Amino acid sequence: MTMTTQRLDVCLIGAGPRGLSVLERLCANAAEAAPTTSVTIHVVDPYPPGAGRVWRSGQSRHLLMNTVAGQVTMFTDETVEMAGPVLPGPSLYEWARFVSLTGGLDEVGYDEEVLAEARRLTPDSYPTRAFHGHYLEWVHRRVTGTAPASVRTVSHRSRAVGLEERTAGGAQTVVLEDGTRLEGLHAVVLAQGHVPQRRSPREAAHAAFAEARGLRYVPPAGPAEVDLSGVRPGEAVGLLGLGLNFFDYLALLTEGRGGRFERRAGRLVYRPSGREPRLLAGSRRGVPFHSRGENQKGPHGRHHPLVLTPEVISGLRRRARERGGLDFRSELWPLISKEVETVYYTALLTSRGREAAAHRLRAAYPSVPRGGAEEDRLLTESGIPPRQRWNWDRIARPCPAHGLRSPAAFRSWLLEYLRADLEAARAGNVHGPLKAALDVLRDLRNEIRLVVDHGGLTARSHREDLDAWYTPLNAFVSIGPPARRIEEAVALIEAGVLTVLGPRTVARADAEEGAFVLESRAVPGSRRPVTTLIDARLPGTDVRSSADPLLSGLLADGQCVPYVVGGARDGRGGHETGDPETGGHETGGHEPGGRETSGHETGGLAVGPSPYHLLDAAGRPHPRRFAFGVPTESVHWATAAGVRPGVGSVILSDADAISRAVLALRDGSPTDPNGPTGPTGPTGPETIEVSVP
Repeated sequence: MTMTTQRLDVCLIGAGPRGLSVLERLCANAAEAAPTTSVTIHVVDPYPPGAGRVWRSGQSRHLLMNTVAGQVTMFTDETVEMAGPVLPGPSLYEWARFVSLTGGLDEVGYDEEVLAEARRLTPDSYPTRAFHGHYLEWVHRRVTGTAPASVRTVSHRSRAVGLEERTAGGAQTVVLEDGTRLEGLHAVVLAQGHVPQRRSPREAAHAAFAEARGLRYVPPAGPAEVDLSGVRPGEAVGLLGLGLNFFDYLALLTEGRGGRFERRAGRLVYRPSGREPRLLAGSRRGVPFHSRGENQKGPHGRHHPLVLTPEVISGLRRRARERGGLDFRSELWPLISKEVETVYYTALLTSRGREAAAHRLRAAYPSVPRGGAEEDRLLTESGIPPRQRWNWDRIARPCPAHGLRSPAAFRSWLLEYLRADLEAARAGNVHGPLKAALDVLRDLRNEIRLVVDHGGLTARSHREDLDAWYTPLNAFVSIGPPARRIEEAVALIEAGVLTVLGPRTVARADAEEGAFVLESRAVPGSRRPVTTLIDARLPGTDVRSSADPLLSGLLADGQCVPYVVGGARDGRGGHETGDPETGGHETGGHEPGGRETSGHETGGLAVGPSPYHLLDAAGRPHPRRFAFGVPTESVHWATAAGVRPGVGSVILSDADAISRAVLALRDGSPTDPNGPTGPTGPTGPETIEVSVP
């Protein structure tokens, strides 16, 4: 008797961390959720599967992660809330230990540079981005190599440029850039990560000015992808932005040019190679992102919410549903701030040996009304004078008036500020009051997501409070670089290689000067001409301006839509006015019942609730299309964050939900050995690599 089995053909578009998470969950769930199904998974990405474009292992080894090795994983554990099975695996640090002892966990060999980093790595040190890429590539090999016998993966090293269907909700076809057509697909998961964007009018104007004047303009991009070879030694180079991309460019244009950092008498000093440009940098705040505190939490430690408890979050979501969204500033921010302040004061008192007072304050402070007389009295009784109390304004805008009198005054103040930040980082993210408090924001990501995701805020509050205010503040204080990067910046300033201009730095094309000009509007005399201007910001995420042919094609055909917070979810109808600050739009219209609606049109890719079916222009969820990760920013918050072990990662929960929904789409037809990619081959897990000629 011949046994017939069901079949399932799936396409994952994007082979970076999000696509890898879905692939791992598909393989993990296949045996249980689809035991009689022959599953073929097509993985489409022009870059190496696992690492993808951003984390590819061939990038410069001068670029670092901003997460310690012990807090990086791609595997599930018992803390992840999901229906699928837990299949544990090593964290990045644990994998590095195996590599250092054995040379690798499979047949792939590593060069001495990789092995040396594996030996150096500790749970609390920061790996290179390239090393993380090697880990992700190994995870991909492990997942595909240990998949059930019924699962076959096919890797297509090409770009997806089209997604088609003959009948609505029927079999899907993915069109690749090399002409391949993957037909008869039961499900397609979009997990592309950061996709290319068309240039904004400002960026296009800068590029045109640079071309006409023989200058160089670099729009927002991943620094690892930018060709900097044309930047001349001694050339004046402007860097607009002082976040993570700034530190990457700093490394590439100094150490990457042969310069060396050396420790002399306890201080880090920079020895130039002579091939460095002169770097002039600035941003709106005028200071670099806060450095990360030395990790004292181990791989799994985190701040456990005192105020944003599951019960409180449930109440906030209920209130959001009843009222059409919350106001972030008045309803959520006070709770977040209480969490941060409580940790700060507790660590401050503990650092003074006053454990009993710290315990009393930790018990009382969360429930005391914020900013009132009772709070002031509690702090006074605890021996915390006003000058040592938490001050968000001082954190967000640290530069005092005396530091803005002249470029020399700002330089002097900035060096003092950076050295203080470095000292605070060395005190740690548990024992150091400042870094312990700021790390709370990182620990609360999951809780904040649960409140703000899927329209948890009003349209106005999402635009003005979350997008324009809190998200930049959160990035500035909690997702900064390793402390080492701040120490290097100090050494580069002292060596005369780097000049930071000050707050409210702007860049403009100056026709009379024949150059770009950078200037801090807060520091008199800071104006500097540059011949190369680098927009050192992260590229935006906006489906409306996407240069990705797949997403732009779907948008043009009404097969996907930008997410609208509040009001009509289809992003159509009514009037629109652009928001110059956020790039968002106000939309107005009427519901079928006649009630007037308004909303904030984001650039995020609209999806429904878990398992995140793609929505079309009419707001209808597509039964066979799913979207996950960075392009859905605004539906979800902080989509670029990584997976941490032992903290109940929402990313892994979501990947599991998507994979189980995909597996439920098996069609019940007998397996065709000549499916969309030909015969299934021998029994057992099989991986096929298909490259562009």
